[in-house]
Amino acid sequence: MQVDDALLTRLEKLSFLKVSDDKREEIIQQLSEIVSFVDNLSELNTDGVDDKFAMNDESTMLREDSPLCNAQINDDILKHAPQSADHFFIVPKIIE
Repeated sequence: MQVDDALLTRLEKLSFLKVSDDKREEIIQQLSEIVSFVDNLSELNTDGVDDKFAMNDESTMLREDSPLCNAQINDDILKHAPQSADHFFIVPKIIE
């Protein structure tokens, strides 16, 4: 895949980001390097590799899933909301 100015413009539109004119060439170069690296990975022969291959046999450590609610954090977040009531955001109705 060739990364050029047209592709960067499309990526800007899709991501709702704006790349300044003085950074465009640098961004195109960096994206080209990333795409080139990924293309190299696709050339690897993985026919004999198990789908669940891992570097070690240890499982991921799990933690206790315990709910935690800090009312002060909730209040701090909601005080910046345009409208809120009963610890909830109030938003305009969009489905009728």
